[in-house]
Formats: sequence, C-alpha cells, structure tokens
Amino acid sequence: MVQKFLIIQTAFIGDVVLATSLVEKLHLLHPDSQIDFLLRKGNESLLSNHPFLHEVLIWTKKENKFSNLWKLLLHIRKTKYDAVINVQRYGATGFLTGFSSAKQKIGFDKNPFSFLFTKKIKHALTERHEIERNLALIEDITDNVIVRPKLYPSKADEEKVKTYQHHVYITVAPASVWFTKQYPAEKWISFINKLPGDFIIYLLGSQNDKEICEKIIHSTHNKKVLDLSGKLSFLESCALMKNARMNYVNDSAPMHFASAVNAPVTAVYCSTVPAFGYGPLSDQRFVVEIKEKLYCRPCGLHGYQACPEKHFQCAKKIEDGQLLATITGTESN
Repeated sequence: MVQKFLIIQTAFIGDVVLATSLVEKLHLLHPDSQIDFLLRKGNESLLSNHPFLHEVLIWTKKENKFSNLWKLLLHIRKTKYDAVINVQRYGATGFLTGFSSAKQKIGFDKNPFSFLFTKKIKHALTERHEIERNLALIEDITDNVIVRPKLYPSKADEEKVKTYQHHVYITVAPASVWFTKQYPAEKWISFINKLPGDFIIYLLGSQNDKEICEKIIHSTHNKKVLDLSGKLSFLESCALMKNARMNYVNDSAPMHFASAVNAPVTAVYCSTVPAFGYGPLSDQRFVVEIKEKLYCRPCGLHGYQACPEKHFQCAKKIEDGQLLATITGTESN
C-alpha cells in the first residue's frame, strides 16, 4: 500500500524552501509514497511542477481564514495520511495536525496543540541548521542523514532567463521584509560602484522591491546595472541565480533560493546571525557581517522595522571590501 505523507509549512517563502528538504528525504527513503505539501496562498508557485509532490494544498489566510482552515481539515481527514509532519510552532497548523486523523501526527513541542501529536520534538535555536531541526521530525521514518532543500525550475523558467545570460553576471537581491535585515541601499550602491567592469549586475526582487532597486539604479554610476524586480517568478529567479558568478543577498528568501539550486551566494547579515540556523547551504557560500562584536547584536530572530538602538551599526560598519572579496576570490568559505 502506498504511504501518504503531508508536510505543513504555511509561513514565509524562505521557510517553504527550507521545508523542501523533507520532501527530498521522504522521496529518497520512500520513493513510491505520496507526498503532499500544505502552504499559504501566494507561495504555491515555488513548488510548481515539483517532481516528487502529488498535491500542493493551499491555505488562503487573508480571506475567510478560519472557514478555509476548516475546509482544509476536512480534506486532510478524508485523505487519511499515514503521517502529517508539521514544521511550524503555531496554533492553526497544530490544529490541523492534531485533528488530522493521521496515523502519525508529528511536530515540535512548542506548538500549542502538541499534546495531540503522536510524536513531538524539542525545537531549540542552537547551532543546528533549520533543515536539521526539521529533518529530526522524520528520523524515525527515514534516517539521520542530512539532505539539502531543493527547488526545480522548469525548462520554461530556464528559457525565460537565457536572454540575460549572454555575458558574465552577478545578481543582487537588495530588499528584505525587515528593515534591520536589509543591507542599506547606500551600502549596496557603494559596493556596486566598486565592482569590476566586466560584470552585468541584475537586481532581483518582487514588485514591492521596485523602490529600492530604482534608487540603486539612479544613484550608481555603474552603467551595467539592470532592474529585474517584479519581472521574474520565484523559479525564474532561481534559474538565473544558478548560473551567476555570484549572488548577493540579505538574510532573506533569495538566500534560500540560492541554497535550493546550489548557486554561489554571499549572504550579508546585519541584525541577525547565522547561528540562528538559517544560513546559506550552497557549496560556494560566504557570510559577510560586521567584524567587531556589538552589544546589541543579534537584536532579534526576525529583525525589526527600525534599529532598536537607532544607530544600525551592524549594517553600516560592514565594508565594501568584505563583499568584493567573495567575487575576487580573496575570501575563504
């Protein structure tokens, strides 16, 4: 009989990317199983045409949130999963897991509905990477070997970005949802102005990132900077990043895109730190952060809309040379 698994991750884009390591692991150890994935509306294109997924379930949270949650629960119970694996620690997904009627209900102990789970794992922000914390949930039904997250750009995605790949290029994803996780525009501008002239620089992001991208374009004297914000889908961006000489990102979703296609990446950390467990995973990866220790860093897990200390030294004291070193080969992993 075919085993049925459901993975639940309805948080942000990067969280979904990291949760794909569970898909990879389940398929590797249970290649004939049915694997489904539940995510929030808006993130479903990340998993378009995923070769190992049977169904992608979508929770519409912004409209009729709780009635849509109830409909999902009915669908989940009807499917009769062998295991529901919940990587989140919030009540709504715990409710779905606890009342799923699955044979195994697996999640983290911090979930308020964990008392209904058949297996719960301690979640701690230690030196372990988030994918290791997630994979610990399924060790009993797989093994303890770590598997990276992976996304699958289609041939159409790769064709779409070919027009940008005629010359050597790098990408810069300058934006972040959180101000204190975003390397400032003036710092990106200063760095771009010092880049060797043989690189084309593509600015990546969503339509919401257009303002910072336009600011960079208008302020830099580098004439090889092109704004692609809002022009590429998630998977098209992944396809472009995969063949870049280097990808410069914040501690944000594009960093995880790079990990998921094993693209070279330089991750700039401002208020957060890699020790939280969300660092880059690519073979060629670099972390850039302030050289000195700050009394206030890290100031939080997710960042803030403004620097709590009003100086933002964790970003401002990062030097252009630290970023340039990862493209000129003078810095080690």
